[in-house]
Amino acid sequence: MASHRRPKQPSRTRVTVLTATAAAAVALSSQAAQAAPKQDKKDVKAQVDKLYEQAEQATEKYNGVKEDQNKLQKEVDRLQDKVARGQEELNQLRKGLGSVASGQYRSGSIDPSVQLFLSGDPDTYLDKASTLDQLSGHQAQELKTIAEKQRRLAQERAEAAGKIQDLTETRKALGEKKDEIKGKLAKAQELLNTLTAKEKAAMEAAEQRANRDNSRADLGDDVPASQRGAAALSAAQSKIGSPYVWGATGPSSFDCSGLTSWAYQQAGQSLPRTSQEQANAGTRIASQSDLKPGDLVLFYNDLHHIGLYAGNGTVLHAPKPGASVRYESINNMPFAFGVRV
Repeated sequence: MASHRRPKQPSRTRVTVLTATAAAAVALSSQAAQAAPKQDKKDVKAQVDKLYEQAEQATEKYNGVKEDQNKLQKEVDRLQDKVARGQEELNQLRKGLGSVASGQYRSGSIDPSVQLFLSGDPDTYLDKASTLDQLSGHQAQELKTIAEKQRRLAQERAEAAGKIQDLTETRKALGEKKDEIKGKLAKAQELLNTLTAKEKAAMEAAEQRANRDNSRADLGDDVPASQRGAAALSAAQSKIGSPYVWGATGPSSFDCSGLTSWAYQQAGQSLPRTSQEQANAGTRIASQSDLKPGDLVLFYNDLHHIGLYAGNGTVLHAPKPGASVRYESINNMPFAFGVRV
């Protein structure tokens, strides 16, 4: 028969040990939870900088898509204008032929081939035109002209429709890139919001020092490679202190490729919109030691950042969100190559 003895109660000593162990575990967990954010905060600047870099990568892609959109919009406008003019010409040709038909009708001798055309099927007419002897040479040419105009107009309408579809897809891609950029910047701001007021002040002070250091930049005495390069660098120098704004091309704010394209525009030279396209705007320079003031300088493997060489190992650029146009060491970012426009 089974025993029904009461279970043995833990001793006071055992209870005390268990309680102390549990308390210690809770205390350690609490300390770990409190310590974790402090550990993360050490990496906040690195995480924010990484997000800013990713936002800039997305910005250059956005700039490229926006450029595609602008080109497509111009092409659509051109085609639609061409279709409208073609339709007007077609209407005038039909009107002229209709007048001839009206005259024939009133005289009771409307040409059967003209009747066939006015029935709305000129292609059928053209297929059978060789068998119709009643059509005058002038009318035959008019009908052929109208039929050809109709064919061209149909082709132009189809081409315009295709371009409009491309434009719609490009606008969608543009919106997606815009959302991606905003998402990266919002995430960076969330991280910045985890900092204490003291930590934020220290980070802002470091950024302000970087901006102020422009007045003390030692550019050396390097000679520009060309008068145009010197003029572009001078134009960019006039914008020192202007804020970085993604997608901006001046004159009051810039992103990286926006600054370089604006600067060269002031020097009378048109550059493509994106850093990747500007990489092909001249002769490539592989070595930093061969750079001259006014040369373009590309950074990172995917070439998503660009600036102007200012001399003595210094680049003038629009760095990132929250920063302004300023000088920095060329070694602050991974150098890819230079371009002499």
